[in-house]
Amino acid sequence: MEFTPYFQNEVLRKRPEIQIIWVIETFHSPDFMEIQEDGRIRLWKWIDHSQKYLRVIVLEDGFTFHNAFFDRGFKP
Repeated sequence: MEFTPYFQNEVLRKRPEIQIIWVIETFHSPDFMEIQEDGRIRLWKWIDHSQKYLRVIVLEDGFTFHNAFFDRGFKP
């Protein structure tokens, strides 16, 4: 598992409410998954602590984290 510079420098700094363990849990056992047209992978997992779905974006290589945020608009 790797992280893009954007994830390391921007995502974690801008969204301190997101715990890295939730990102890793979403990667390993997502509730929902979708492949974007550009090949990136969207993963969602319900986070009980926050009562929201966390969306994690993984690059097309399948193991590099690019983005993570609480997706208020996601409807399963």
